[in-house]
Amino acid sequence: MSGAVVIGAGPGIGQAVARRFARAGMPVALVARTRRTVDEVARALDATGGSPETGTGTGTGTGTEPGARVAALTADVTDEAALRAALDAAADRFGPPDVVVYNAAIVRPDRVGELSARGHLDAWAVNVVGAHTAAAHVAPAMARRGSGTFLVTSGMPRPVPRYVSLSLGKAGVRALVSLLDQEYGPAGVHVAAITVDGPVAPGTAFDPDAIAEHYWRLHAQPRAEWEHDVLFSGRTDG
Repeated sequence: MSGAVVIGAGPGIGQAVARRFARAGMPVALVARTRRTVDEVARALDATGGSPETGTGTGTGTGTEPGARVAALTADVTDEAALRAALDAAADRFGPPDVVVYNAAIVRPDRVGELSARGHLDAWAVNVVGAHTAAAHVAPAMARRGSGTFLVTSGMPRPVPRYVSLSLGKAGVRALVSLLDQEYGPAGVHVAAITVDGPVAPGTAFDPDAIAEHYWRLHAQPRAEWEHDVLFSGRTDG
């Protein structure tokens, strides 16, 4: 089991997804834009016993310490060279990944005409182009070996006028997932989006740990049961 890479490993969904894959016994490479963020998530995984369900503990690291089960890496997803270098560092540490999760996004309110063209391009670079860069870097190797999972956090299942750039970005993500599935799905790569239709917060109907279960479920799905766009509209079990 080569492990998982979580890009956009912040304190919400990213951390919960990393914890879920680590709990299944997988080494996890965390990628975030800042050292502070990625180190905080790595420490949180360590503190909660985020590594194998056998309870052996994790040990955080930068990808250099022997025996570390969590690699903490930094990269701005809009910097193609830096993102590819982080993915290479993760592969050097744990081997070619079994699953890559792209969870980076710019979430901010803006209406038509409020954001400059530069602002829209910057948002698109994070919300869509970074996912494309990551997929282009890892999916061909997954296809060659006939297995692998590439998951993208989505949202905004319908356009919302007060979130124009995010609505456009999430529409782009869904198009990208469809294109990646057409390109790599026949070779055995499971590509899917998890659309989260609500504000994520612990202890609510949109608890990140509940959402993270869908990432694990998609990764574990037999090929005959593959889903490509899962809509999470909130827990109903209280």
